[in-house]
Amino acid sequence: MPHITVDYSDVLADTFDRRGFGRALHPLIAQTVEGTPHTCKTQFRRADECVIADGESDIAMVHVQVALLSGRTPEIKEGLSRAVLQLLRSYVGTAPGRALHTSVDVTDLDRGCYSSHTEGPAEPEPRTVGA
Repeated sequence: MPHITVDYSDVLADTFDRRGFGRALHPLIAQTVEGTPHTCKTQFRRADECVIADGESDIAMVHVQVALLSGRTPEIKEGLSRAVLQLLRSYVGTAPGRALHTSVDVTDLDRGCYSSHTEGPAEPEPRTVGA
């Protein structure tokens, strides 16, 4: 936790520094929600086909969803959304001949229903959340 999912148009594969974005994103989120970067998990999903607006426009997109354990105020989530959007814009460039649409959504994970377990060399000791 947090879980971050980034969907992006396939035409941005060469202009989107995904690893750089993820590495900059984790400390930003941790600082904003008073967490630690090592709990952040980001997955990138390349979208082979996107239909935006009338479907005829040459628009590429990146959408970031940040899912946090519930309990953050609307003001914290709004501030995080704006900060992530600003950061994103510095790591993705437009594809030639295309407009670029970027968006961020910060959502809640229900604390009562969320479970997680990490074990292995990345963690000094097994950890379980929830359950």
